[in-house]
Amino acid sequence: MAERRTGAEAAAEPDFLSFNDLACETVGGKVSLFFTVCFHTTREPPQFIASAFTEFGKWMDGWETRRKRKPGHDWCIIQLGVPGLIYGFDVDTSFFTGNHSPYVSIQAACLEPPPTFTLEGDRTGMAASSSQIAAVDKLGSEMWPELVCVSELKPGYSNCCHNYFAVNLRHRVSHLRLNMFPDGGIARLRVYGVGQRDWSSVSTNQDIDLVALTNGGVCVGYSDAHFGHPRNMIGLGRGANMADGWETARRLDRPKELKVDQWGILQVPGWEWAVFRLGHPGVISGVEVDTNHFKGNFPDSCRIEACTLTPVEEAQCIRTKWTLGKWQVLLPPQKLRPHHRHHYRESELALAAPVSHVRLIIAPDGGVSRLRLWGRPTAVTALLSQQKPKSKL
Repeated sequence: MAERRTGAEAAAEPDFLSFNDLACETVGGKVSLFFTVCFHTTREPPQFIASAFTEFGKWMDGWETRRKRKPGHDWCIIQLGVPGLIYGFDVDTSFFTGNHSPYVSIQAACLEPPPTFTLEGDRTGMAASSSQIAAVDKLGSEMWPELVCVSELKPGYSNCCHNYFAVNLRHRVSHLRLNMFPDGGIARLRVYGVGQRDWSSVSTNQDIDLVALTNGGVCVGYSDAHFGHPRNMIGLGRGANMADGWETARRLDRPKELKVDQWGILQVPGWEWAVFRLGHPGVISGVEVDTNHFKGNFPDSCRIEACTLTPVEEAQCIRTKWTLGKWQVLLPPQKLRPHHRHHYRESELALAAPVSHVRLIIAPDGGVSRLRLWGRPTAVTALLSQQKPKSKL
């Protein structure tokens, strides 16, 4: 039976968990070089199969190094799928209960252009080759700035396997060096942050998905994420399954008998919502709401609101759980269909001004696989001038 988290457990989780996992393999994250056995950056949670063994020993779903019998410690180099600002890490030791790494540290750098490494085939059970070591020596990675100093890890029992580390560096990062001291196992490394794109190369006449995580979009608030987090909606491509989307619990305030209005939209008292900061402010000219895989649990309807917020205003909205705001309707209420891509053109949108934040509202509840907001980036100076009150002279 699934366990529902208590309010205290949810409150104990750091805020940065709402951000994107910049190292996930689904956005291009990968281990560029490892000192010993390979590391997993998959989005799937770790598994444990009691009967699974390999020629190297017990199969573990993660990175486990051999028991070190010589000087030094183990490490690996990780290339982020989306370079950007990092706000925190989750070093997950799930199922590594007698073999977890006792200590860890994390260093970072922004390498432009990114170096290329040759992994030289499957080196499971082996350390990096001499040529690989020589290649990484040129990076001087042991001297990269530390984001996480040498810190103790807890073993991989369910009540303590997530080791959270907040980060205060506000510089773009493209590569990480994960050090384990001296050896052991780590199941997953989650790198939570916000992507940073070079917008100087993007034409103001070019339509682009302004909310995509690869373009710097990020979820900054939501009402419910019982089955799937809203950040999944701004991932790459179409959703792989229902888990790769946003799905809420069923609202308990649903009427006993449902009724619809003249447009066929259910008349219900409540709804669920998710707020996103765009990767770049802009004018939205097209919307896609994809309910792929959600066949019996799609929302009945949706609407989208938008506004322009300064960083100070956003921080205030986050503190108040988004009870404040100056929302305007971008997309009026729309009836949704199951397992379907819904496209809305510029003529169907109600707002043609630049915006920085959007709020997707679904009624009464359900799941959405992807949200795309196509538009043109607007210069920040133009956005700021829009916010200034007009002179009465």
